[in-house]
Amino acid sequence: MPWYILSKGRYSICLLSIPSTEVISMSIRKNSCSTVALILLGCVLFTGCDSLWSTPINKILENPRDYSDKSVTISGEVSEVFSFFVIKYFVVKDKTGQMVVITKRPLPREGTKITVKGTVQEAFTLGDKQLIVIIEDEGK
Repeated sequence: MPWYILSKGRYSICLLSIPSTEVISMSIRKNSCSTVALILLGCVLFTGCDSLWSTPINKILENPRDYSDKSVTISGEVSEVFSFFVIKYFVVKDKTGQMVVITKRPLPREGTKITVKGTVQEAFTLGDKQLIVIIEDEGK
């Protein structure tokens, strides 16, 4: 089985030829360490690590004007669930704080680890107190 190596500068292409199959394997190498690092990084980023893209709840609560009417993703544990006729909400708690999530979807169970995507809204203000909530997207 002959190997064919085509090189130009720092790049090389390796081809393996077999009588019944023209090419079995092809690889492009630049720097093996950086290639391995990129592959590992890709695996970490694309295997369900939603919390990597989550906004800490305290960032939203400390700067509500920066997040008002903007889509955010938060992750944490469901610490409270409430349903009264058409009003359904649950509270998500992470290491930095907790936030109310209003939803039209079925409610999660208390204690469930969850990632929620939705729009930040001010529910109401009373004096210097305000309730900032997330209106959950209906999609996911």
